[in-house]
Amino acid sequence: MRGNVNQMQGRLVAGRYRLGEAIGSGGMGRVWRAHDEVLHRTVAIKELTAALYVSESDQAILLARTRGEARAAARINHSAVVTVHDVLEHDGRPWIVMELVEGRSLADAVKEDERVDPREAARIGLWVLRALRAAHTAGVLHRDVKPGNVLLADDGRVLLTDFGIAQIEGDSTITRTGEVVGSVDYLAPERVRGHDPGPSSDLWALGATLYTAVEGRSPFRRTSPLTTMQAVVEEEATEPRYAGALAPVISALLRKDPAERPDPTEAEHLLAQAAEGRRPDAAQAYVPTTQYTGPPPRPGDTAHQGIPGAAGAQAAPGRPGTAGMPGAPGPAGGTTATPYPQATGPTTVGPTATGPGPMGHTAPGHAAAGAAPRRSRRARIRTLALVVAAAALIGAGTAVVLQQRDGGGSSAGADPTRGPSGSPSPSASVTTGKGPGGAVPADWVRRDDPLGFSLYLPENWQRTDFDGDSGELRQIDYTPDGGEHVLRVSVDTAPDYNDPYAHQQDLDAQLGGRLVGYQRISLERVTYRDRDSARWEYGWTALAKDTEFPGPRRAVSQTYLSRDGVEYALNMTGPAGDWPTTQQRFKAVLQGWQEQTG
Repeated sequence: MRGNVNQMQGRLVAGRYRLGEAIGSGGMGRVWRAHDEVLHRTVAIKELTAALYVSESDQAILLARTRGEARAAARINHSAVVTVHDVLEHDGRPWIVMELVEGRSLADAVKEDERVDPREAARIGLWVLRALRAAHTAGVLHRDVKPGNVLLADDGRVLLTDFGIAQIEGDSTITRTGEVVGSVDYLAPERVRGHDPGPSSDLWALGATLYTAVEGRSPFRRTSPLTTMQAVVEEEATEPRYAGALAPVISALLRKDPAERPDPTEAEHLLAQAAEGRRPDAAQAYVPTTQYTGPPPRPGDTAHQGIPGAAGAQAAPGRPGTAGMPGAPGPAGGTTATPYPQATGPTTVGPTATGPGPMGHTAPGHAAAGAAPRRSRRARIRTLALVVAAAALIGAGTAVVLQQRDGGGSSAGADPTRGPSGSPSPSASVTTGKGPGGAVPADWVRRDDPLGFSLYLPENWQRTDFDGDSGELRQIDYTPDGGEHVLRVSVDTAPDYNDPYAHQQDLDAQLGGRLVGYQRISLERVTYRDRDSARWEYGWTALAKDTEFPGPRRAVSQTYLSRDGVEYALNMTGPAGDWPTTQQRFKAVLQGWQEQTG
């Protein structure tokens, strides 16, 4: 049965379902109209064609996920959710037997009609929302709400389908840790940032879906998946031109902060009003105010009335846009200068090639209070690129290949601070001596690193540079044993935070959901070299499938900003069993650290 579409028509699947014409296809599979020869009814069958191109072990995973999709849909009892009748295995891959909906998808409607009338779009949104409420009540997140998964039946029904990447509450066996799933156009900002999704993430996707319906285009689609995700995190959707009464509802659903979106009950009320052609007054409370940067109004001038964020702007108390919230009117009638959606947070790539665990910077996240992001647009693109990588690396344990920057293709085990004969190379020098205060062991040597700092380390610790780091963020590792014990130094000349403590708070919040058995041991403000600094210590359990050094691990990180505004993060990790020794080493590294070489 591995032939083309024409050859497969008329074939009998599992001795029961005779295939008719193909009625839809996507990246994961193909949907067929079929006849159930046992119950004599017409059904839809979803063929997982992706199984043809994966390994045997991955086929087993795909089958488990398919069964998970059926199990997720079976838990939802609602007329707006496509019914799943059966899951079977045939021809070496899974098939899903579903209710056949005669009609077209919302994506097809937009493609064929250019856009949907706002009142009709609001009606569609009402039914999708009701399906989502039923799913969330059953403990299921859809995670891929988009126009292609909204079916418009010929009899007027609206149904939500394709729970193929749905996540069942309490079930982590189907979706692998760290995976970013779903269509990037409709991923909520918190999901792009690597945070765990919640019901409000589905509501964001509904908002983006309704925007597409009335405008005929996705609100955040750009020229590539990367720039699309950047737009989701950083940019507001262009004001819709054809949304009518639905416009403030869409704006409410597309709030960047999930806590500021309406809950399902309120969203249903807003959509019901829009479906009647009435502009929901309550939705205006969710529309963010923006600071007016034009000339100040003259006495009696009414030209600025109605401008969001202009002097005297008011918003409903207790709602986004009110005092005390990002974008809220400030003491002088302007707005606060810290809107929620910022491309903030550190950048890195997680475990090294030997998997010692995430060190230094990771994925961008929600800026803590007082931590003003300061990254340029180009740097934010680099940040977002690395968080996408980190989403798969942290927790999933995918290795990062470390390469030298010596241009000679030397192996990762070579020490780039020494030439072929063992003498120091021109790019890095080695000198001996004790560190300040006598805290550095006598047999340690000083390394003058090409990145513009120097430190004391045991002579056998080898240096590895991260090939591909940007000019603003550079990271290097020193290790004596191929990665079981690692010192990582991160140098960021354009840091995302001006407060090291807030930076580490963000990292702590993100790693809590990505590392097995993660536990914060301490996180405190300290002073280092007369500079404000932060020290963070934590532990987790490394898995054998992710690293050559499985078991309990510990890490410590010290971050500070130099007087020149450069962020230095010194991080050390090792097995929990010999942590006292690692702590003493880290203390010696801090004692001997110097920002600049002579």
